[in-house]
Amino acid sequence: MKAKFHLPDFTRNFALNMAMIKLIAQRPELFREDVEIASVYGEFPPSLWNGGRTVGGRCDRPFMKEVLKRFNAEGIPCRFTYTNPEITEKDLSDSHCNISLKFADNGLNEVIVFSPLLEEYIRTKYPSFKITSSTCKQIETMEGVNAELAKDYNLVVLDYNWNNRFEELEKISDKARCELLVNACCIPKCPRRGEHYRIIAQNQREFLRSINSGEKYKQIEFECPYMNRTIFEIKDYSTHIPPDDIWEKYIPMGFENFKIEGRSSHMFNLIETYLYYMAKPECRDEARFTLLMTLAMNKSIVIN
Repeated sequence: MKAKFHLPDFTRNFALNMAMIKLIAQRPELFREDVEIASVYGEFPPSLWNGGRTVGGRCDRPFMKEVLKRFNAEGIPCRFTYTNPEITEKDLSDSHCNISLKFADNGLNEVIVFSPLLEEYIRTKYPSFKITSSTCKQIETMEGVNAELAKDYNLVVLDYNWNNRFEELEKISDKARCELLVNACCIPKCPRRGEHYRIIAQNQREFLRSINSGEKYKQIEFECPYMNRTIFEIKDYSTHIPPDDIWEKYIPMGFENFKIEGRSSHMFNLIETYLYYMAKPECRDEARFTLLMTLAMNKSIVIN
């Protein structure tokens, strides 16, 4: 059974993710057994439907088409993070998000959803997309998890608080269709997580309003010291999944999908995280050097 990893951001991390995909293909001896990049998730900003992280910036249409073309040519889906929890009926007509899905409507690409309203719209208007249920739903009961798996979802991304609760994880009805968030930066059982998702949704709307109106973006503040913690700062969390456990515990149990978060992470933290999970421990230095050299030769290193 393969360890299928889902990587963050097909726009901001385009160069890094393409380099990682190529490195795994060209130097498989540097990586753990049966590592596979199963998708790259994100969106083309500015996307009103986006959730989970507020994402600024703008993508033009040629770039959007090129990103989709390059990842899809490797057989890798781009998975849209359309998890804004505050979608209204009016929002369904958003032209940019609809154009994004039209460009990606080839039977390979996917969408992650939260809002039942948006989910139904996508299923009706864009039926070729595989649909994933978002971790943002924060499903906290085993009955709820199994009920979600009984629905027509390609994958269900579990709430990170299920991580390492092995007796309960054994009760999941379809482990192969679950996705585990391995490197959550949120503290375990964060009491403000739902509120944070709502503020992120409001900021996404405000960012789009500022672009359309030409007025200054007025960010709604939300104090969170955990958003950009590095891989080295989260290893002691009870919800953290170490790489050895993926192969020694989770895969033997039947889990095979593993999400790496990091749409707002510094690129160097992402590199360390990718190699922490996917490279053989004794090969991390060489893999890191090779990856950095590839990015430098392509002039793709950006210090955030």
